[in-house]
Amino acid sequence: MGLREISGGFDWRDGHQVVRVEAWGPDAVRVRVGLTGVRDDVPGALVGRPDAEVEVKVGQASAVLVNGKLRVELGEGLLRFVREDTQTELLAEERIHFWWPGSRLFTSTGNGYHRVAQNFRAYDGERLFGLGQHQHGLLDQKGAVVELVQRNAEVTIPFLVSSRGYGLLWNTPAVGRVELGRTGTRWVSDSARQIDYWLTAGDPADVLRNYADATGHAPEFPEWAAGFWQSKLRYRSQEELLAVAREYRDRGLPLSVIVVDFFHWTHLGEWRFDPAEWPDPAAAVRELDGMGVKLMVSVWPSVSPLSENYPVMLERGLFIATEQGPPVHADWPDKGVEGEVGVSFYDASNPEARAFVWDRVKRNYYDHGVRVWWLDACEPELKPGAPENLLTHDGPGLEVLNAYPVNNARAFFEGMRAEGETEIITLNRSAWAGSQRYGAALWSGDIPATFESLGAQIRAGLNVALSGIPWWTTDIGGFHGGDQASPEYRELIVRWFQYGALCPLFRLHGFRDPDVPLHPTMTGGPNEVWSYGDEAYEHITAAMRLRERLRPYVLEQMRVATETGLPPMRPLFVDFPHDEAAWAVDDQFLFGPDLLVAPVYRHGERSREVRLPAGARWTDHATGEVHEGGRTVLADAPLHRIPLFVRDGAQPF
Repeated sequence: MGLREISGGFDWRDGHQVVRVEAWGPDAVRVRVGLTGVRDDVPGALVGRPDAEVEVKVGQASAVLVNGKLRVELGEGLLRFVREDTQTELLAEERIHFWWPGSRLFTSTGNGYHRVAQNFRAYDGERLFGLGQHQHGLLDQKGAVVELVQRNAEVTIPFLVSSRGYGLLWNTPAVGRVELGRTGTRWVSDSARQIDYWLTAGDPADVLRNYADATGHAPEFPEWAAGFWQSKLRYRSQEELLAVAREYRDRGLPLSVIVVDFFHWTHLGEWRFDPAEWPDPAAAVRELDGMGVKLMVSVWPSVSPLSENYPVMLERGLFIATEQGPPVHADWPDKGVEGEVGVSFYDASNPEARAFVWDRVKRNYYDHGVRVWWLDACEPELKPGAPENLLTHDGPGLEVLNAYPVNNARAFFEGMRAEGETEIITLNRSAWAGSQRYGAALWSGDIPATFESLGAQIRAGLNVALSGIPWWTTDIGGFHGGDQASPEYRELIVRWFQYGALCPLFRLHGFRDPDVPLHPTMTGGPNEVWSYGDEAYEHITAAMRLRERLRPYVLEQMRVATETGLPPMRPLFVDFPHDEAAWAVDDQFLFGPDLLVAPVYRHGERSREVRLPAGARWTDHATGEVHEGGRTVLADAPLHRIPLFVRDGAQPF
């Protein structure tokens, strides 16, 4: 057993176990635990080591590190994290059992890998937020068990923000889980080479700023991206898509982006337009540019054996490998064959594979003028989900697979930068810690078209914001289903538009009725803003005009996000941490500091309660009535409007 001071921290050894604690940016530390030593060669989310002013004192059996607001104490083999100015305990390791095991558990899975677990004390009244995007409908996730694995609509970002005044990043892309129980908090990785986590102290806004410094800031948000994005599953031809864009122009409706969805390709993984359906994509881009509209193209990371790229990628080892069997990761329909074929995912952790994919994307899309990328199915969408059978350039699937969407976004970010592009945004179905630094926007995946789903997205989006991803959106109206003639569904899409206009990205998408089988010739029902009847059209276009008035304010908040890491869409407690009631509000949010949004997400609801945070005065945008904060009001919510309140005489519109 021994303690020694190192640069900016200390090491403690107990038998084979080595614990390293290092200052890692202001008010933050990184903790690594390994058997025989700690490693620098395992994947994680931290980028560099931000500067910090640190004091370290090491004794024979104890040590103290002080870094700004954060104090770390080692005693009796356990770490304790304390708020330095108040001496309040933020978090502490706790033994699983008084004899064995301790707070850190390593169970061998062979060849130097272990199932690792880190146990912390639980606290009554603590609220826990973040962890990416999940469909459980919770904002406060205390009491939940959350899997750390990527799936469609379930996005793992292992970063927690606590009401006790800290944030914690589980700094490994390993598959596992986090248990947020009453008797303890436990982080588990099913197969890893060490424990690695980063912790910072402060109010939520401070935590988010420090996290962005540690994992990377989002690039500058493109101005055009703040407008309206039109999409459906799917436009089957160049002329069909252009006809929709022309209709928006002729109706005088704002439109910034229109989308080419899947099956536009010759074969999956050839990454090029089918000339039978898209005879002159460069001409389409030019016409859309003349209307002020960007063309976004869906690019999947999977490759069909029918693709011209498949043999060369297989020969050069550019696919994710498998422990057993051929490198086939899912089945999927493709053109030129009935039924489905076994497809392979390119290895996004391999720089050579990223370069190969970008080369084909550049040649077949970018050189036609396409500049906006929809990175669908980038979890990757395995069928069956068996990460334990996978091998990547960065390591075994169980250890590294959660980082796949980061590396996939990186391929496009670095490819665009190499072409001299500065306005870079990709729309991703999955993300991991650090995705924001590659211009990755996240959407909430293939969700149901129901009022219950709308309510769940409100909480999901706020947890995404608290996970360091400032650019987020949903499929307005939900993805699966939606009867355009149903009065209930028409009400839902109006309410979803009102909510979507106040999200960071404003985007319509969905697989509307009639439902048809998955096939290369498929298309969903109409999903343009005029598809839902005259009354819905009136209310939807009112939401679009509201967004247009808000665009300067939206862009201002996006600039703040880039500079500081503070997301534009956030829970009330981020701006009002000392208002205890604000921590319990899970169905309202602030967009920037000045606009409070209270979505309506129940069928037939025409009013709703709105909590106004203490410490400000709030003006009802619809009525002009002024309310003192620290109270709950009943706001009218007729179908044509969403309750909005403006802070302290600000003018966001």
